[in-house]
Amino acid sequence: MPRRLLPLAAAILALAFEAAAAAPKIAVVAPDQGPLAILGDQVRAGARLAARAGGAELVEIGEACTEDGDESIAATIRASGATAAIGFLCTEDLQAALPALAETGMAALTLSARSGVLMEDALKKGWPLFRLAPAPGMEAEAAADIITAHWAAEPFALIDDGTIHARELVEAVRVKLEENGMKPVFVDTYRPAQEQQIGLVRRLAKAGATRIFVGGDRGDMAIIQRDSRAEKLPLTFLGGEAMMAAEGPVPLQEGAQAIVLPLDGATQAAAALADEMKADDIAAEGYVLPAHAAVTLLMEATTASERSGVPLMETLSSETFPTVLGTIGFGADHELRTNPYLLMEWKGSHFVPVMESN
Repeated sequence: MPRRLLPLAAAILALAFEAAAAAPKIAVVAPDQGPLAILGDQVRAGARLAARAGGAELVEIGEACTEDGDESIAATIRASGATAAIGFLCTEDLQAALPALAETGMAALTLSARSGVLMEDALKKGWPLFRLAPAPGMEAEAAADIITAHWAAEPFALIDDGTIHARELVEAVRVKLEENGMKPVFVDTYRPAQEQQIGLVRRLAKAGATRIFVGGDRGDMAIIQRDSRAEKLPLTFLGGEAMMAAEGPVPLQEGAQAIVLPLDGATQAAAALADEMKADDIAAEGYVLPAHAAVTLLMEATTASERSGVPLMETLSSETFPTVLGTIGFGADHELRTNPYLLMEWKGSHFVPVMESN
């Protein structure tokens, strides 16, 4: 080879090695059959879009979601040569795979498993688990912080529908608020799935409440909101993550607020991606954006890890990464550093961040 070409050849090789380093092989573990396949399709769609944009190679692995868990998933991941894995919508499969993945130090990012016990076990046993889903208690923390910030001077009520999750959520919020010196003027458990809630609304009015946190589902929230307007009561309603459910027979009315995950165009990047996906008839719903974010941050983390010589696991626990869901970072506990819940408001067809709606 002529000498004058040697520097050019070296530069091309260097670029090739850098491109290879920046394009990891990532396993995508998600249901591919049965009733949960539709969720798996969302995961795969988001992962493919991110991989296409960043040049990563994906290995798609089906998740059976059986009660005993599928131990063969870990063997399949390891045999594929993947350096990390995302997905794991079923806790049982994740638990079965983690011990084997720990042997190679391969990071696993779950998009949905929220078990507190699972993460406790992972930290004790050195399992390489990171959670892109919110940790237990984050919903209540966000609710208490928002109520403290916005309702400190307002008479407020806490109501729930009697289900375990709703009662635990409302109780956790109540305790946190009382620690901040805030006490509700009214606390009650209402009967869910009723055609009208006039009696509840009148009790709220009699107690003098003007702000109401609802621990219940979207359908009940819509009915309570409708009946308060029929009574000409200027009440403000705030719900939890359950407000992200499908619309029921009674539509949620303009102005309903909720503490929800940013899955509905809460960032400019998410909104832009959603518009881009429409051309391919893909809806930015469910696990599409979280899967996109997971693949994106793994590509970024792999590049940072190889640049610095720091293992991927340590890089994930120490740095932050830009994604369609905003900047994401994990703490030493492998949980999200920043509470992902946002205060959002219903604007006719979707939720928008309150800061952007005013």
